[in-house]
Amino acid sequence: MPTITLIQHSGESYTVEADDGATVMEVAIDNDIDGIIGECGGCCSCATCHCYVDDAWVAKAGTTTSQDERDMLESTSAPVKVNSRLSCQIIMTAELDGLVVHLPEHQY
Repeated sequence: MPTITLIQHSGESYTVEADDGATVMEVAIDNDIDGIIGECGGCCSCATCHCYVDDAWVAKAGTTTSQDERDMLESTSAPVKVNSRLSCQIIMTAELDGLVVHLPEHQY
């Protein structure tokens, strides 16, 4: 089972297990981690699950992969960076075991 570390804007971090095939958004919500809202339930239509992939993981977790994700990132309230992703679009696999993502200060 892969693990993921979510680091809140305050610096507080949580390392949790993720099922293969679960999205980072689902893992955060299932573990009651503040900072990921996911209003649309993971449909890539609200941008309230914006996160920043840690620089060490960008090559594996990728950058924005679809036009839909790029379009949604334009509507985030936090600054969009090169490593910005919607956490509903990052699917956990064994290859991403140990993934680190940073959460923005706010989603609204």
